[in-house]
Formats: sequence, C-alpha cells, structure tokens
Amino acid sequence: MAKVIVTAQRLRSGRSHRLVAMIATLVLIFAALTQVPAIPQPATMTPPSTLRETGLYADFGTLDVDPAHLAFAPQYPLWSDGAAKRRWISLPPGTAIDGSNPEAWIFPVGTRFWKEFSFNGQRVETRYLERKPDGQWLYAAYAWSADGLEAQLVSARGKRGAYPLAGGRSHTIPGVADCKACHQGGPSEVLGFGTLQLSPERDPGAPHAELQPEPHVDLRYLVQRGLLVGLPKALLEAPPRIVAATATERAALGYMHGNCGHCHNERGSLQNIGLLLRHSVTNAGEPAIASTIGQPVKKPAPGQSPDAVLRVEPGHPDRSGVMQRISSRSPALQMPPLGTELIDDEAVRLLNRWIAEKGASIQQASANEGR
Repeated sequence: MAKVIVTAQRLRSGRSHRLVAMIATLVLIFAALTQVPAIPQPATMTPPSTLRETGLYADFGTLDVDPAHLAFAPQYPLWSDGAAKRRWISLPPGTAIDGSNPEAWIFPVGTRFWKEFSFNGQRVETRYLERKPDGQWLYAAYAWSADGLEAQLVSARGKRGAYPLAGGRSHTIPGVADCKACHQGGPSEVLGFGTLQLSPERDPGAPHAELQPEPHVDLRYLVQRGLLVGLPKALLEAPPRIVAATATERAALGYMHGNCGHCHNERGSLQNIGLLLRHSVTNAGEPAIASTIGQPVKKPAPGQSPDAVLRVEPGHPDRSGVMQRISSRSPALQMPPLGTELIDDEAVRLLNRWIAEKGASIQQASANEGR
C-alpha cells in the first residue's frame, strides 16, 4: 500500500474537509496495524477548473512544459483516431515508484500524468490523472479552445463533437466513467507506463511507433535515477520483450497488448471470456496466442458473419472473429468499443498479415512432417 501523507498545506479550509482527512487517515492506520487492506474512500478533491491549474506548464503563456515533468512514449501506443499524443509524468520530490510487482507498479500519492491529443497540429484535449491521498486516482479531461489559448475542464460526462473526423464522425472527449472502464480493467489503473511499455528493448515494428522524447525515459533511466525501486534485476539485465515466431507476430501481439489488453486480461471484468491479450513480463508463454489461435468465438456479436467461428483462424483473416471486430466501427461489433470512431487501417493490415503468415507457417510445418 502506498504511504499516505496528508499535510496541512493540502487540506482546504473548513471543518468538513478536516474531518474527511482525519477519517481517511484513521482508516489507513487501522488497516496497516491489522494487515487488512483499507477500502478506498471516495476522492475528496475535485479537479482544477483549468489545465493551467494542474501544473503542467512552467509558463502557460508560452505553453512551456515544466522541465521537472518527464516526457515519455510507450512502445505500443493506444490508437485514438490518428491523434498525435504527448505524455508526461510528475512524481512528488523524494518519492519513487514501487516496481516490485512488474505487472502492477505502485505509484506514490501525488503522482500526476498528462496526455495531450492533437489533430492536424491543433491541440484538442489534455487528459489528467492524479493519485489522491485516499489511494484513488482522480480523472479529468480538458478541452482546448479553438484559438489554443485556454483549456477548460470538461464535464464528467465528456464532450462529443470535440473535433471533426473523416466520414462525418468526430472525436469524443471521454467521460470519467468511460476512462475508468478501460483504466480499471486490469492490474493497474495506469496504462502505457509500465514494465513492457518502457522496456529499452523496443519493438522496431510496433504500429504507430513514436519517437522517444528527451530524456528517453525507460526502465534503466528510471532505476538509475532512483525513480523506480524494487524492479527485479533480471528485467534490467534482460529487458522484457514479446517473444514471437516472427517480427510480424511480435508487432501484432504488441498492438493487442496496448490496445486490447487493458480489458482483455486474466484479472479484469472480462476474464471469464478467456480472451487474454495482455502480455505478462513474469509468466512464461504468450496468452494472446493460446487464447486466440484456433479458439472458438464464445458469443458472436451482432453483425459478425456466421463463418467467423474461431477468434483467429490461421490463414483466413476474413473468417477470424478478432479481425471482423477490429475492422468494424458498427457500435455493436467494433473493438475497442470506446475511444475510437475510425478504423485503424495500419493495425488491420498488420493483423491480416499476421494471421495469413500463421496459416502459411502451419501448412509448411505439416508439409515438413509429411516428408
């Protein structure tokens, strides 16, 4: 459990706020003494009304980001209708991330994340995460004005029509519930900043790969500067990577890890489906292979063709259930169900190639056995 520090500077004036802080502290102390995990309490602080107030910028007039924040880029970025993204993390001074569980890092109270979305060079939204004293994460999104001079807090319900896209569609700034649907679907609420995503052994074939911004934040950088502690040494000596039969397969599995694995994993609400697309850096084998290749579709979605009886049918992308869902933006069929309005054509080509190559390799193996 992350250590909770509540200072007088962080408490708002007023008896009710002091009472809430005292109760939260007593709950956590009691839990520590009895070695029983505390039940998270509702966050007591609302998001700032403007992006300026979150502390991202050293000078909002020039939009110069505070140099104390670290820019980073995951090796398998999430597709968001072609948006260009920038990301930053800020850790409170003197604190560090606990990486002793490589599958779910623990971030200190006060950790902040920002993710900026731009289309055609225009800033459209910036999302914000902050870990609060009660251990919960605060979610917020800020919509930029058309002139790019201000970014205001969006309603918890989100904002539709934030930016026009192709085919009469438009980018939607998600509501808090939509954010939590993805962020709370796996072992950690933080997505894109973890052991595999920050591995120095980056995948050169990763779709939508981004250049690493200075200072090239990865596992080694974080450990060397004391910002990440407890990470098993083996993961530094042999940086994690997806072990696959081909470069195409590695990229395909990485794409599914970054775009699907936060919901489709062994711990989330969809675990009963048995579609496991999140790569594990500690367990042997590749669950995405075992749970897709030749595995039956449990419940066809509306609009899925009758011949798509397998999740992945090697050699037949057109008959693979996974492909039909990724290739659609029909509300009842599309995957992912949230966060995108447009089909990710680059990912469709990659996964088609992977399934076709998988079929060819199986045929070749069968031919070799018959000799």
